Amino acid sequence: MAARSIASLTVSFGLVSIPVKLFSATEASRAISFNMLHKTCGSRVKQQLLCVKEEIPVAREDIVKGYEFSKDQYVVFTPEELKAMEEAGTHMAEITEFVPIESIDPVYFDKAYYLAPDKGGAKPYALLRKALYESDRCALGRWAARGKQYIVMIRPVEDGLVMQQLLYADEVRSIKEIEIPQTEVKPAELKLAQQLIEAQASEKFDPAAYKDDVKARIETAIQKKVEGQEITMTEEPAGGAQVIDLMEALRASLERKGGIPAKAKEAQKAGAQAATRKGPKRVTQAEPATPARKRAKA
Repeated sequence: MAARSIASLTVSFGLVSIPVKLFSATEASRAISFNMLHKTCGSRVKQQLLCVKEEIPVAREDIVKGYEFSKDQYVVFTPEELKAMEEAGTHMAEITEFVPIESIDPVYFDKAYYLAPDKGGAKPYALLRKALYESDRCALGRWAARGKQYIVMIRPVEDGLVMQQLLYADEVRSIKEIEIPQTEVKPAELKLAQQLIEAQASEKFDPAAYKDDVKARIETAIQKKVEGQEITMTEEPAGGAQVIDLMEALRASLERKGGIPAKAKEAQKAGAQAATRKGPKRVTQAEPATPARKRAKA
């Protein structure tokens, strides 16, 4: 089924205006959700809004919004006051600057949309996509929708343009807030880790290679329930033993992935066999010299 546009807007590129259609790039609706039911009769239940002080249900028309500025102290806003503070939707994404794509940390990425040219926008759309693609840059701008103002990044992909909402700086925590101890990495450990990376390296990310196993299990269980079958719960696998020797763990990982060259494997095997044949070396003390030997030396 063809994708349906969710909105129309104009991308402002200098003095050039590009009419585009907006399409959602993700499908959160595909997530499996469960309804709350009454355990005894199986009917749907509904949530009530209760007053904490009076412990009575409150109708929605009797509810106002307030901001807690101190413990249990609120300032109240009317719907009209809240509406007046909202950002007016302009149906315009105005580009303000161009930056290298790699300069934006993916931690700032939020919701993504696909952009397609609208009527009369095919030529400037293609121009912007190609210019961004060949410059290795993306466009940054602002977009107002649903009463809010968003930072957006417009980046080129092989088949078109993607508009990515970005989080604001105060919405992203700094990694410096986390205590990470400084630990020395030995050259031999680093070399093995790099070999393991190379052994598992791919040319590009293939999202189709990853499946949601949990979702598949839930769907199977739902179908069995619908058909009246019993569901057998499987025991969780026991946790693996804690790895103590980092070097041995890296070597074992490389061997499993076929990352150690054959000659290196043979050398390791031969060394281990030789050590087994010879057995542990014994340290012997020199025998004390006898009087006859002393005289011979003299």
